[in-house]
Amino acid sequence: MDTNSMAGAFAPFETLAAQLVAHATEGDDGSHDIAHILRVFRNAMRIQAEEGGNARILTAAVLLHDCVSVEKNSPHRAQASALAAEKASRLLRELGWAESDIGAVAHAITAHSFSANIPPETLEAKILQDADRLDAIGMVGAARCFYIAGRMGSGLYDPFDPMAENRPLDDKRYAIDHFETKLFKLADGFQTETGRMLARERHARLKTVLDLFIEEI
Repeated sequence: MDTNSMAGAFAPFETLAAQLVAHATEGDDGSHDIAHILRVFRNAMRIQAEEGGNARILTAAVLLHDCVSVEKNSPHRAQASALAAEKASRLLRELGWAESDIGAVAHAITAHSFSANIPPETLEAKILQDADRLDAIGMVGAARCFYIAGRMGSGLYDPFDPMAENRPLDDKRYAIDHFETKLFKLADGFQTETGRMLARERHARLKTVLDLFIEEI
């Protein structure tokens, strides 16, 4: 699909998307591809419609929040959002954005990451963090978890102790361990009321996925 066709999916910010969508992703990680960017955009617009905030800054932050790719198992994973913020700042500066707006986008990108552990200080940063984390829970979150496990060469579960009753959790070896080590913790950290409401729904779905998975093995 060409850039203009992809940009149209980001209405009413098609013009901005046309400028940035080619830079939105890099590499071949299907859990952080253009489909992820679009889902995060839709999450963000749903939250922004209720909570307010600058939609233009938010859209730019969504489009560029994963513009630098660092694999999940890389020792540099915690720096990914800072690297993306630096690249985003360069791109927006080339487009003539005001420095204050560039700073707002960069902060939102830097603070969105779970691994970076940086508190979001603006409404736009809070919305981006919520929108991105919504994509890590629920049915899509479960699918992404299994996709990433396959990408990293992990097994689905320990066949002799799937719920880690007599072993330490190890989400580098087993996909379903990631539910307990990270995914089930995300719903408690949402920043906006709308985000928290959506997170409760998706958290319940995520638990259902694991319950049904365990039932089948």
